[in-house]
Amino acid sequence: MSATFGGRTGRQGKLSQWLLGRRPKEAADEGGREALLLAAAAAGLPLAPAAHPTDAYRCSCDRVGCPTPARHPVSFAWQTQSTTDHAQIERWARHQPQANFITATGMVHDVLDVPLEAGREAMERLLGSGVEVGPVAESDDGRMLFFTLTRGTPEDEDEWWPCELDCHPETMDEHPGLRWHCRGSYVLVPPARLPGDAGQQVRWLRGPEHALPDPLSLLEALTDACARHVGTEAGPQGAAWPLHH
Repeated sequence: MSATFGGRTGRQGKLSQWLLGRRPKEAADEGGREALLLAAAAAGLPLAPAAHPTDAYRCSCDRVGCPTPARHPVSFAWQTQSTTDHAQIERWARHQPQANFITATGMVHDVLDVPLEAGREAMERLLGSGVEVGPVAESDDGRMLFFTLTRGTPEDEDEWWPCELDCHPETMDEHPGLRWHCRGSYVLVPPARLPGDAGQQVRWLRGPEHALPDPLSLLEALTDACARHVGTEAGPQGAAWPLHH
């Protein structure tokens, strides 16, 4: 279900091969969609059903010209609907066999969302330094998702780091390309299908069996990598996207 790394001996060589896409056999989907969703719920990630792609680039929702096809919840009540209850997730998965699922952030976990190449560089650096990285997902639309503990709700709201961390001019230079999904946001949880002709997906690189780390333990490596890679990737991968949905 996820890539597993052994001891430190030979770690760098294994990392380089794995990050180039030659993942070990144990990284394959061993239990199917429902098993992966239940594993995410067992790790404490609250889930809710999401839209799915139809006819290559179209979304299963009724909205004409959906701006985020197959990437959004099906219910406006997704924050209260999100759950880790296995029986409910099984019902959803079986009654909606094509549905993607989202996980609501800011409850148990946050997600640090970075351009793919920056994420690969940062993960190799972090793992090579012995840092506990936690679950990581890769999206075929060019993003890497680092799942972390949530910062919670601080007593002083002025200290809250909002989801649109990279959306304001005063923060762009400090956090180029980084999106911090926290309270009021969500991300697709693997396995998920994306629109497109090539069968694009969101998949686990390191599964939810890995403990959620403190986000601040990853932040420096991720922001440094983003600073090096920002502007080198065309299109939205180097841009700042709003995160409130």
